[in-house]
Amino acid sequence: MMSNYVPVYVMLPLGVVNAENVLENPEKLRGWLKKLKSTGVDGVMGNVWWGIIEEKGPRVYEWGAYKELFKMVKECRLKVQAIMSFHQCGGNVGDVVYIPIPGWARDVAESDPNIFYTNREGTRNPEYLSLGVDNLRLFSGRSAIEIYSDFMRSFRENMKEFLDAGLITDIEVGLGPAGELRYPSYPETQGWVFPGIGEFQCYDKYLKAEFKEAATKAGYPDVELPDDAGTYNDVPDNTKFFQTNGTYTTEQGKFFLTWYSNKLIMHGDQILDVANQAFLGCKVKLAAKVSNHAAELTAGYYNLDDRDGYRPIARMLSRHEAILNFTCVEMHDTEQPDEAMSAPQELVQQNALSRYDATAYNQILLNSRPNGVNKKGPPKFKVTSMTYLRMGDDLFEVKNFKLFSSFVHKMHADQAYNPDPNKYNKPIFP
Repeated sequence: MMSNYVPVYVMLPLGVVNAENVLENPEKLRGWLKKLKSTGVDGVMGNVWWGIIEEKGPRVYEWGAYKELFKMVKECRLKVQAIMSFHQCGGNVGDVVYIPIPGWARDVAESDPNIFYTNREGTRNPEYLSLGVDNLRLFSGRSAIEIYSDFMRSFRENMKEFLDAGLITDIEVGLGPAGELRYPSYPETQGWVFPGIGEFQCYDKYLKAEFKEAATKAGYPDVELPDDAGTYNDVPDNTKFFQTNGTYTTEQGKFFLTWYSNKLIMHGDQILDVANQAFLGCKVKLAAKVSNHAAELTAGYYNLDDRDGYRPIARMLSRHEAILNFTCVEMHDTEQPDEAMSAPQELVQQNALSRYDATAYNQILLNSRPNGVNKKGPPKFKVTSMTYLRMGDDLFEVKNFKLFSSFVHKMHADQAYNPDPNKYNKPIFP
């Protein structure tokens, strides 16, 4: 493969295997896969839902529909990036189907609702198990980490023929809501609207107890979790915690934010550890998904002007030789509302929505080239592959598909680093 060839994958529909664990509309899917292959697309990415596979009971796994799916992809001579999806589908941007986590896991919440992330008002979020129960055996004698480990080991055992054949190239490991390494700090189901600051999600009894223990050991026995950080749709200056020279700048505030972000990193570290063990010896790359700037501090990214909140996450991922999957590579700063003060182009340099337009394709190509967004020197990062969101009827409309096909060919072009900034950073599509 050429040194600067960037593989292109396309996300499968969220419900390609539906909530009843049946492959949805296989003949239509086969036709789509053949069309993608005709463009030179390298493969597809798909969610492997915990809530579907292990729905019938603890350690009762049903893989038949996914075996049918992978066999079809193989027949179409495409590759697979598989997402170990331990979160609920439904409630996030683009979620068009509803797939909750398994019923037997949700049943535990009837007697212990603290298994779910909780905001200061006590509102629970059932999208994903709180990292506070990572190591507590509350689920028929298993902890959350043990559940995720067992699931991935079962996937490996049941998909051995596809792993051995090299069909499955990447395993993206879900680490939180929407599969992202973050707290569910900005749930639309609870009224959050971009660009609200979101809310901290550490008020379940388990995380409260962990914080109290950590604060006491650190010499802050009287420090409590924040009660001045506002609500989902506040702006920073309307809160005592986030305002200029607010609580977050104090010694106690810094301690809390460090604890909050470190808990998230440790959560990802533990799950990637068991993922590495589950797939030891397989010729696959591990990956993890990181969110963008939305409700950043409350999401667990301790990222300030003088502090890089993404570097510790990148270091943790590198320890596991895991790829960082980033979600806003197609966005321009100018497309964001002024009040959001959001800069996705700079965020990509520091470290999703379906788009069918030339503007978005140009931005993806720019970020994927050896120069990246750095006009003044060699690339600061390397794009190892690009996954397009998402396969569907809109993509295969004649105009959209023609533009997409051209985009795939340009992503596959072997372009070398260009030292002359005057000959770089030009639109490729008209």
